[in-house]
Amino acid sequence: MSDPAAAPPTIAHSGQRALVTGGAGFIGSHLVERLLHEGCEVTVYDNLSTGRGEFLENARRDPRLRFIEADLLDQATLTTAMQGQDVVFHLAANADVRFGTQHPRRDLEQNTIVTHNVLEALRIAGVQRIVFSSTGSVYGEPNVFPTPEDCPFPVQTSLYGASKLAAEGLIGAYATGFGLSAVIFRFVSILGERYTHGHVFDFLKKLRSDPTSIEVLGNGRQRKSYLYIEDCIDGILRAHWAEPGEVRIYNLGTDEYCTVNDSLGWICAELGLDPVRRYTGGDRGWIGDSPFILLNCGRIRSLGWQPQVSIRDAVVRTLHYLCTNDWVLEHP
Repeated sequence: MSDPAAAPPTIAHSGQRALVTGGAGFIGSHLVERLLHEGCEVTVYDNLSTGRGEFLENARRDPRLRFIEADLLDQATLTTAMQGQDVVFHLAANADVRFGTQHPRRDLEQNTIVTHNVLEALRIAGVQRIVFSSTGSVYGEPNVFPTPEDCPFPVQTSLYGASKLAAEGLIGAYATGFGLSAVIFRFVSILGERYTHGHVFDFLKKLRSDPTSIEVLGNGRQRKSYLYIEDCIDGILRAHWAEPGEVRIYNLGTDEYCTVNDSLGWICAELGLDPVRRYTGGDRGWIGDSPFILLNCGRIRSLGWQPQVSIRDAVVRTLHYLCTNDWVLEHP
């Protein structure tokens, strides 16, 4: 794990005022703690639909933290919260890629429309800087691996990816039209403490229900890249600290990948289980599930960022966290 104390100084130094949308979520709560550690004044804006108040238990002891429980569709409350901020880290989103086709409007509302609301609030409040969590899913199923930021976009394969790409377009247009500085991150899937959904979560729940047999979506040979949460936060802040520009886009991931079978094997080994694997078949688990994800992260590495935790260790750390925090598994 990287040492926050060894990180370079922030561009705004101690006292920077930051608003974090989705700040009670998995990634957001870790970012909030790091910003407080750096001496920032932090406003968390979260409706707690998927975020957990428990994730901010430590952060709330800091008098520089302010928490606003509200929805990003509430433009008036959002605009008021934006007053006096130096930067907004926009992390709030619907990240439910798998079930996107079952509720097609959710990605539009919670990813694209709320990003427009954030940008409008920025414009009205005079905030000049936004940091946005996008996704590697915007590349759909590319033909270039590792996939660079300037890879031609293929047809979008998930409503989630399409909604995030639309949000990126809005950010670029606002940056050009209103002089904003923007940093956009295209993440692989993130693992680590406070993880609340994804394959480790699903496999553990299935194995607790039946340790002798497990269903695996697809053929198990899907190749995935993952990134540990602290490495993710290091990357976000590394780029935020860099000299501002109109729009800067960074892939954020590791230079390795694993198969779904690999990850399941590590999980079973840690639990001392050897279940029969039942595959649903095909080379993808659901509509929009890319069978191969590997991002070229040379651009962020050029800033001196380097992930410290391997995919295997990230999977194991996530598993250990879930096993010792049953309440996360049981949360609706």
